[in-house]
Amino acid sequence: MTKGLKETFYHKYNEDPKWVVESPGRVNIIGEHTDYNDGFVLPMAIDRHIRIAFRPRKDDKIILESIGFDSEANFSIADSNNVGDWSDYVRSISWVLNKNNFELKGWEGVMVSNIPIGAGLSSSASLLLAILKVFSITSKLSWDGMEMAKLARQAENEFLNLKSGIMDQLICSVGRIGHAMLLDCRNLTSDFVTIPPNVQIIILDTVTRRELVDSEYNERVKQCARAAEYFGLKSLRDVSIKKFKENKDGLDKLLLKRARHVIFENQRTIEVAEAMKNSDVNKIGNLMSESHNSLKNDYEVSSNELNIMVDIAQNEAGCFGARMTGAGFGGCAIALIDESFKEQFMRNVFNNYFLKTGIKPMIYICSPSGGVKLC
Repeated sequence: MTKGLKETFYHKYNEDPKWVVESPGRVNIIGEHTDYNDGFVLPMAIDRHIRIAFRPRKDDKIILESIGFDSEANFSIADSNNVGDWSDYVRSISWVLNKNNFELKGWEGVMVSNIPIGAGLSSSASLLLAILKVFSITSKLSWDGMEMAKLARQAENEFLNLKSGIMDQLICSVGRIGHAMLLDCRNLTSDFVTIPPNVQIIILDTVTRRELVDSEYNERVKQCARAAEYFGLKSLRDVSIKKFKENKDGLDKLLLKRARHVIFENQRTIEVAEAMKNSDVNKIGNLMSESHNSLKNDYEVSSNELNIMVDIAQNEAGCFGARMTGAGFGGCAIALIDESFKEQFMRNVFNNYFLKTGIKPMIYICSPSGGVKLC
């Protein structure tokens, strides 16, 4: 991917790029719809990336060509306005750095990505961190992974008007090779845990994309807030399993289901992180499968295709567990399998999913990657 990127840059500018940066996508192993409830998540950066080859300019222009898109980002730093296409992600970083009083310099480059768009693998957060890294190099900004993730979240929330927590931006910023990150979304403390040996994480893209996800997402946020209010607490994070069981009978049936998912999902996430430390892959797999059932039945954010994909994966030889990942209503599932079964697993899942849905899935072998970096 880098070779073709450099060749495209040379063809456009008649010289080699001065720098190349790469920023990873991410997958969330467990901890779904817990982030906006001040809960726990367990994402890992993956070895699919956005890469940008670039060089400095002597003016304040930003020019970025994207291989795969017909249009390019082309604007001045002083005029970082929203225009309604993919370039807004680039403009948002220029805007947020200006807003926070960073002194910026222009640059130009070419971008390529092998992160599927709309699959729930955080191509948007990856792009934001890649652009931040480019600006940090061309404008000689000091780099702090946490602070840069916060700036990316601010750009997404305020410029792009997209609601998001900080999980995606943070793991793209500070991901660690061979590890997942247990993140406390309340105080942003984290603990890196090693992915057990001899297992493979497989991403299973249903090739269905999310419809109504924004409205459904917002509705879940409101439902969780109402459930927390019933328990007399600020957030469902603060409701223990014991308190839930003792007081659930007076809760509206729908809110009970939403609360049960969040409360038990937080516990599952902590238990998976602990199981990783002990290399207990069977426990990890069982908890992942429990998570999917909860997302399907209690939180009601799965889809027919996701349920079919997860069911096929769970019944394949060598699979410890599988679940949907991301916001839901389409997108991807994730499976944890015995590494020695990976070729057979991928072949059988592909064939069986196609047989049942008529859709050819995309299947990716993924390894835990590091965060955004200069290549």
